[in-house]
Amino acid sequence: MIDDTMARIEQAIRRAGEADPEHRDELIRLLQQLQREVGQLPEAHGEKARSIAQFAEAAAHEAARRERSSRLLALSSDGLRESVAGFEVSHPRLTAVVNEICGLLAGLGI
Repeated sequence: MIDDTMARIEQAIRRAGEADPEHRDELIRLLQQLQREVGQLPEAHGEKARSIAQFAEAAAHEAARRERSSRLLALSSDGLRESVAGFEVSHPRLTAVVNEICGLLAGLGI
C-alpha cells in the first residue's frame, strides 16, 4: 500500500508540467528516500508509516497543482512533519528527509 502511494506521488509530480524541473527532480529524489526510510520502519509502526505516506501524498499533490493553495500546502506539510514526530531519536534519517521535503515545499514560493 505504501509503495502504491509513493508511486502515485511520483507520477503526479512527473506530470506537473508547471513545476520547475530542478525542484521536481529534487522532490522526486527526496520522496524516493522517504519511501526507503518508511520501508525500514518496523511492522509495529505500520499505521504511522501509512500516515507519513498519506501526508506526503497530500503535500506533493498540493505542490504539483496548477492552482496551488498556500494554505493547503502548509497544512499538508505540517501534517507530514507531525506524522514523523517521535521518530527523531529512533529514525533520524526519516525525520531529516521529511524536514528536507517540507523545506523544499516551503521554498516553492507559494
